[in-house]
Amino acid sequence: RITGSLATTANNAQEADKKGIDFGKILSQKLDQVNNMQAYADEMTESFISGQAEDLHTVMIATEEARLSLELAVQIRNKVVEAYKELSNMQL
Repeated sequence: RITGSLATTANNAQEADKKGIDFGKILSQKLDQVNNMQAYADEMTESFISGQAEDLHTVMIATEEARLSLELAVQIRNKVVEAYKELSNMQL
């Protein structure tokens, strides 16, 4: 699912480049999706703890998806920062 999301993001970025859509907007949308996944996982956990949800598998899947999406976002951030540092160290 994450791999599909990454491919979708790449396709969206290519389409955005053709249409002239701002990269910042795409980044903001994807970070909002990560945040929504975290909030959903928190809601599922709380409902399980309170006894409203009985399916532990659904809670665990939502939690793992949220964890993986956050980990992916952090790794992308690290790569962007690394690329920026390399560009800033280049001599013209």
